[in-house]
Amino acid sequence: MFSFYDVVSYMISFNALFTRLAKGTFFGFIICMPLFTVAQADSRIEQRLGAEKINKKITQPTEYLGYPLGEWHLRHDQINHYLQLLASQSSRVSLDSAGYSYEKRQQLSAVITSDDNQQRLAEILEQRSQVKYGVKQQGPLQQSPLIIWLAYSIHGDEASGAHAAVALSHYLAASDEDWVKELLDNTVILLTPTQNPDGFDRFANWANSNRGQVIITDPNHREHNQDWPGGRFNHHFADLNRDWLFLRHPASQGRVAFFHKWQPHYVGDFHEMWQDQTYFFQPGVADRVNPLTNPANQMLSNELAAYHRKALDEVKQPYFSGQMFDDFFYGKGSTYPDINGAVGILFEQASSRGQAQESPNGVVTLQNSIDNQFSTSLSSLQGAHALRKKLMTYQSDFFARNSKRTRDGKQTGRLIKAHGGNAHITELATILQQHQISFKYLNRELEDDDILFKPSNSLFIPQSQPQHDLLQALFDKRTEFKDETFYDISTWNFESALGLSISENAKPNPKYLTNNTPYVAATEQLDNASNVAFIIDWQQAAAAPMLQQLLSQGVQVKYAKKPFSLPDRSSNAKKSAVIDFTAGSLQIPLRQPNYKGNIALLVSQLATQYQVDVTAASSSHTLAGMDLGSDEFSVINPIKPLLLTGIDTNASETGQMWYYLDQTLAAPVTMVDSNRLAGIDLSGYSHIFMADGPYHLISDASARKLGKFVMDGGTIVAQKRALVWLNKRNILKSQPKTRLELNKLFSTSGMSYADKSKLNARQSIGGAIVALTLDETHPINFGLPNPLQVMKNREISFNLTSTPFIVAADYTNEPLMSGYLAKEYQRAFANTPAMIVEPKGKGHVVALTDDFLFRNIWLGSEKVYANALYFIQK
Repeated sequence: MFSFYDVVSYMISFNALFTRLAKGTFFGFIICMPLFTVAQADSRIEQRLGAEKINKKITQPTEYLGYPLGEWHLRHDQINHYLQLLASQSSRVSLDSAGYSYEKRQQLSAVITSDDNQQRLAEILEQRSQVKYGVKQQGPLQQSPLIIWLAYSIHGDEASGAHAAVALSHYLAASDEDWVKELLDNTVILLTPTQNPDGFDRFANWANSNRGQVIITDPNHREHNQDWPGGRFNHHFADLNRDWLFLRHPASQGRVAFFHKWQPHYVGDFHEMWQDQTYFFQPGVADRVNPLTNPANQMLSNELAAYHRKALDEVKQPYFSGQMFDDFFYGKGSTYPDINGAVGILFEQASSRGQAQESPNGVVTLQNSIDNQFSTSLSSLQGAHALRKKLMTYQSDFFARNSKRTRDGKQTGRLIKAHGGNAHITELATILQQHQISFKYLNRELEDDDILFKPSNSLFIPQSQPQHDLLQALFDKRTEFKDETFYDISTWNFESALGLSISENAKPNPKYLTNNTPYVAATEQLDNASNVAFIIDWQQAAAAPMLQQLLSQGVQVKYAKKPFSLPDRSSNAKKSAVIDFTAGSLQIPLRQPNYKGNIALLVSQLATQYQVDVTAASSSHTLAGMDLGSDEFSVINPIKPLLLTGIDTNASETGQMWYYLDQTLAAPVTMVDSNRLAGIDLSGYSHIFMADGPYHLISDASARKLGKFVMDGGTIVAQKRALVWLNKRNILKSQPKTRLELNKLFSTSGMSYADKSKLNARQSIGGAIVALTLDETHPINFGLPNPLQVMKNREISFNLTSTPFIVAADYTNEPLMSGYLAKEYQRAFANTPAMIVEPKGKGHVVALTDDFLFRNIWLGSEKVYANALYFIQK
């Protein structure tokens, strides 16, 4: 007997056959019968593109592809080629680029506007560049057009938006309807079909490879269940829709540069969600809007919503607003505009994750999804155009308000020092520049709030500047919230992320400030014949990647187990001046056992490349601490790490580890899916990294291999749920507490059914910043600021009684620094272990209850992984 879904699948496939017959692809009989069609709503696009007022000389998507749009999933190169074709055929269309992805796919956007506006784009862009400085747009709307940016598919497996963008680009290029011509006279429309080219192609290839002639709607079908890591993520398994503030990835950097270049008034951010939902558009949950967002922004969101309701009501598409999604975290495509003078709107379409998939609301099809995205794209254009005066006024007022702050002449702001030295202050400066936040470097030392600020590790950010609101958002701290539910993290304070010390209301003398960094890496005396060794302070963040380069070239390097002091021989040093070096500092002996090249030249070149200060020692005798020839300096062995990957690991955290090892350290890392461990000889690896994940695919035999790996001298670095697995396999003796146990902290006495969602919110740790107290004598903590602030985003901890081994770090007595963390958790975590280094045989297990790399922006704590690599060795 056939099930209902078998019948549906059969009828879908029959319709595909019917389409081929109608095209003349097949010869034979045509049987007339009622059809269930995947493309039930094709008429929404087809009617638009086939209307009489369409320029037939402009190639339609179907003509370009040779098949109906949506019959197969498009690749990024097909979309780029089609945009290039439109630009060659239509004077309304030009192209702009936001750079390239990791895999060197170009990120093209169509710039669509009237012929006249196309001729004066340079003038329009010059106007846009002045908006932040309170310069109001002059003249009629035709001279100062509204800028609308519609951006799609930042998650690569949310493909319907990109397909809709292809159809929309043709429609705007070819339509001679009166309303379209008026729209293009008054607006410049930016269409970005794919914001994640690498993930988009990964998904397209998967979906197309697993699609048969018969369309299968069963959610269990392989087509709807991508192989790890899936198309959502970019090359390094990062969610690019969480990277607008942090800018760790080239696609994000190009996209934010594109945003500031055009400074749009309206941004439409098109996504897909779970197939069991219908269609969502903002406004989101009212009580979960970030308090820094201007209320006028939400008023405009509500006004725009009327146009989306009308569009979807006309086609009988159910939808919802005001639920589930929020406007809190500014690192997303719909919220970054809100803190930058624009109005961002999120759209979420139920996903087919292939051609068609069952859901409680009926079969979700790719074709219908494309049509819905097309409809709300049109409603975005119509709504923004109708409200253009309000949108323009909102943006002008937004920046004029900030501009007024700049006219008081005061230079009050944040003096910032990076614990990681020049590397981290350079990272901060780069991020600020990309966000167009003004800052100055220091050209001399100064002290403020008992903090010594140096040109090598400090800068000054004035409070009064056009990007004032975004600046506030980057350094925002709060622990009280109107609603305790968060769609993403509840905090992202850059002070904590980058390991900064800040004087909040500093007023430095202007003569202490400069626009260009005066810092030059200290490399004096390196070629002096009397030298016996070179010393590098490990607190410098770039010391780790420089160390890796030295090891990769066969240079012997040692690390100090304890602090020591040397005389300062630099030319500007006072007589008898001393340089104090912390534990972990590196010694490069000039008598090298294996390296035969010019060691002074190599070190000098690398120091300049990484901007690392290097001190030359003329004697093995130190002023304080152990001498350079002491056994308290240990040789660092070359590393060969292995990173476990695959479906039972958290793709985002695995990607963060890969990014750090590959992009930051430039270390060779072997990635192996966990289910392949049985066939891997582990004896040649120095470290095994395990990100968060259940690890249910690792066999008992492989677990024994991992245990033997540690016993023989290897190091496992594991975090979060990986600790649970290691404990169950007797590789880690310390016992973690998971959410199941921690939920017992919360009383449910007298709780009503309606209180359940609030309880779930309180029990969730979406992302809060907590402080750790470090054992500074432990090598895993060398070079780190103490206390150390990390992002906690999973419910896991250790019991004090279950950790008989060395506790390297505890949560502080009052751990919450910023964000939301339930009082029950704050009490439970206080003074309990957060990091344990457990010896086992000749090796160690480094156990972390948190992700010290969070989204690769947590530069203040990432050195934990370098310390594990170079200092926790056999």
